[in-house]
Formats: sequence, C-alpha cells, structure tokens
Amino acid sequence: MTAPPRQSNRKPGQRRPGQSAQAAREEAERSPGLPARLAAAAILSDVVAKAHPLDDCFSPQAVPSRISGLDPRDVALTRSICTAALRRLGTIRKALAQRLEKGLPKSVAHLEWTLIAAAAQILFLDVPDHAAVDLAVRATRLEAKSTPFAGLVNAVLRNIARAREEILAGADPLRDDVPVWLAARWIKTYGEEAAERIARANRDEPTLDLTVKSDPAGWAARLGGLVLPTGSVRLLTHAPIAELEGYGDGLWQVQDAAAALPARLLRIEPGARIADFCAAPGGKAAQLAFRGAKVTAIDRSAERLKRLAANFARLGVDAEIVVADVASLKAQPFDAVLLDAPCLSTGTIRRHPDVAWTKKPSDLARLVETQARMLDRAVELTRPGGEIVYCTCSLEPEEGEAQIAALLRRNREVERSPIGADEIGGLAEALTPEGELRTLPFHLPAQDPRAGGLDGFFAARLRRL
Repeated sequence: MTAPPRQSNRKPGQRRPGQSAQAAREEAERSPGLPARLAAAAILSDVVAKAHPLDDCFSPQAVPSRISGLDPRDVALTRSICTAALRRLGTIRKALAQRLEKGLPKSVAHLEWTLIAAAAQILFLDVPDHAAVDLAVRATRLEAKSTPFAGLVNAVLRNIARAREEILAGADPLRDDVPVWLAARWIKTYGEEAAERIARANRDEPTLDLTVKSDPAGWAARLGGLVLPTGSVRLLTHAPIAELEGYGDGLWQVQDAAAALPARLLRIEPGARIADFCAAPGGKAAQLAFRGAKVTAIDRSAERLKRLAANFARLGVDAEIVVADVASLKAQPFDAVLLDAPCLSTGTIRRHPDVAWTKKPSDLARLVETQARMLDRAVELTRPGGEIVYCTCSLEPEEGEAQIAALLRRNREVERSPIGADEIGGLAEALTPEGELRTLPFHLPAQDPRAGGLDGFFAARLRRL
C-alpha cells in the first residue's frame, strides 16, 4: 500500500528544512493574493510616510514600482485596499491602537502597514476575514525580524474582525478620519455641523460624472444615469469607463460636476481667444473649445500635457498646446483667461483620499503665494473688458475667498462679476454673498450616496476694467 502523504506542521511562510530564505520568500509570494497585499502595504507607506500621491504610485513611471509584475486583477485589488485604507485611516489606526497598547517595536514598525492593509479589507472590503488574516500572517513571516510577531498580527486582526460592528459604530467621521489640523480648519471656516457633513460625505464612494458635448438627457438614458441640475450626467455604473458607449468616439469626458462649472462661467463669443492656465489634464479647456473658443492650453509640465493631448485627440478638440510657466509667458492679451490654480486640493478628498494625508499645513503659504502671482499674471494677459475665472479645488478660504479679496485690494483694474444661481443650475446654496461659487462635498444630496455630492470647489469671475 502507498503510505498517506505526511502532514506538514509548517506554519504559513515558514521554511522547509534546508530551504534558503530567498526560496522561502519566493514560495510565499506565490500565494494567491499575497503580492497584492504586499504591494498595498508598501504603497500605503509611500503615501503616508513619504507623501507620495496615490496616483503617482500606480503610474508606469513610479520609482520604485510596487506593482511591477502584478496582473491587472491584483493591481485593481491593490488600489482598492489602498483607497479604503486611506479613506478610513483614522478609524483603522484607532482600532489598531486599542489592540496594541504597547505599539510595535521600532525594529518592526513597517508591520503597521501590513496591519492597516489587512484591517481595511476586514472592515471595509468584501474580502473573507480568514483570507485577510492569513495573508497578513504570511506577509509577516517573510522577514526574519517580523516573524516572531506573526502570532500578534494574527490575534490583533482576528480581534478586529470580531469587533467589526463595534468599531464601525464608534468611528467619528470628523475626529477619526480627518487629520487634526484639517478638521480644526474646517470647523473654524464652516462651523461644527458643516465640517462633520464634509467629513461624512468624504467617506462615500465618489460619483462618476460626465460632461457631454450635447444631449445630456439622451446620454443619461443610454448609460443608465441622471442629469444633474448643473447639466452634468451622473452615472451609477461600475463598468470600465473605456467600455462605455461614446467614450471611444469622444462624445463625452469624465469630469466632476463641480469641476465642470468654472468653464461655464466665462461668457464668450465663438472664436474668442481664451487661455487656460494650468490646463492639464484638459477638461476645462475642452469645454471651452466645445463652445467655439480658440483655446491656448498652457501648463508647465510636458508630461501632463501629453495626457492633455491624448484627451484632446479622443475628443476631437483643436487647440494650441503650450509648455510654459505662465510667469514668463509671452503672448498678446487674451479675450479671457481661466486659471485653475495649484492648491491643497482638499475639496477632492472623496475622490483622492490620499490628499488628507499627503498635504501639510506648511504647504498652504507657498501655494497662496503662487496663486497670487498667477492671478496677477492672468489680469495682465487679459484685454480690457475681458473676463477672468479663477478657481481651485480647495476648501481652504486662503486659496479662494481671501485670494480674490487680496487681488481686489491691490489691483484697481479688476472687479468682481457676480455669478447668478441660474448659471449653476439653481444651486443658490453654492453662492457666497459676494457672488462667488463655493461648492461643498455634501451639496446635491441624494438618498443613494453614489448619486449625491460634489467636489469642493471655489470659483470667482472677474472683469478687467
């Protein structure tokens, strides 16, 4: 008779007798799903500890690349884990801290990212608890320094799985999932209630909005969406964007409903010469071209302008593309200028949750100075009687209302041109007393969170006298 196979007592990730450490690691990394978890932990460290933007970490040009060699499904899983972890990082860290009273030794501090990635799966993703725990333990056993802590990782994560409902019920959206400095700013600017609503809205899955060339109602019907009061089409589908009808033909572009508003505020005639400063990736410039403007799309990043050019080619947009710093741009005055200025981007946290953890208070002063210089240049490059629309995707008043107030104090050649509610779909709550646009993430509420909300945006329309 053939003897039954011997049962191995090896724990996941342990070496066989005589097996090298490198061979054991390669064997462990072949465990289904483990490479994605390892990549997620490494990317979370890059984002939070090193302030690398999440999108950059998934770029083909990323150095080091954490997703090199992963198949598309594992890349998608890695992205889902990172997004969930960053959106609810405070909740996760609080749950871990309650179960790691002494913390982790400095020698294995990197294990925090393995724990965070696994906890995100347990608490927020449709991943079996046992799989998340087992793969975290396997990841822990890959390094000699962390192997002794495999039992601790196993116990902590199982404890989190058992306490899932309690953890989620006790999580505070503003005080747990927003950095302290940012929560304090929002409370000061918008008040306690509005700040909590902003934080709660940022927990939701972001919407998928389209700007269409024509027939919004028709596209909403074809793609299973709805037409917003602002004219954007909001979809509820999870299908890949490139597979949707009309994408390949360039009949629409993906653009948050709030981001679509600033370009609509320019009152232009067909053939008007309009400059779009900081134009990449090109959504607003494309809108202006759709309306018959002669657009000059300007950006200092040649790499970002490559994306813009590809987007223009798909959409059939004919525009001049210029690689330049607007501070040194040589050009005849334009009929109008659109300035979507670099900013903290805190209005896009729902869509880009890494922003909350990669931006710092010290970034603000530098950005405000840059915005002021660009605003002054926008005025200089606008003909008398021409319009300027300034906008940022920031919730911070220094980058919005205060920036415009400062411009009007120092430059008597420009005045506000107030925005009317009828220009933004009747969203009167998104207008300030001065006639400026201020959208907040909880505006346009809906019963289904996937159908509600906007990016946080500021925009002001000005006229050169």
